[in-house]
Amino acid sequence: MPASELDSPTGRLRVVSDGAALIRVTWSGGAPVPPSTEEDAVSRETAAQLAAYFAGRLTVFDLPARFTAGSAFEVAVWRAMQSIPLGETRSYGDLAAVTGGVARAVGGACGRNPLPIVVPCHRVVGAGGRLVGFSGGAGVATKQWLLDFELGQARLF
Repeated sequence: MPASELDSPTGRLRVVSDGAALIRVTWSGGAPVPPSTEEDAVSRETAAQLAAYFAGRLTVFDLPARFTAGSAFEVAVWRAMQSIPLGETRSYGDLAAVTGGVARAVGGACGRNPLPIVVPCHRVVGAGGRLVGFSGGAGVATKQWLLDFELGQARLF
């Protein structure tokens, strides 16, 4: 699968495409992939948009994305997360009300989000704003960093 990697303030990210759409974002934590041997237009554009996001120049991602796995409920949760504006949060319960699920199931869907940051699962918090769980990077510390970063960016716009 075509892929690109970039260094970010939260660690090294690997973005994978199926040639037509973004299908996965992960923290790679390993050695870089050889440059341009695997990249395609989608993975390069995703890496460019992520770099712009971390530079404070991008507040909304505009990328073709495809969910290649996940139940209908999980996809509904992932789509609902895409509507959470930069600098804002919603609770697991809020998303459960929108998707017809329960908060615990929303949390599970967040943990299986194949496109973290682009599909902002870090903007989903526990009741009362508690930071509970994050499956990427350094876990909750990464979630806190992303929320603090976005809050600062939201104040600029």
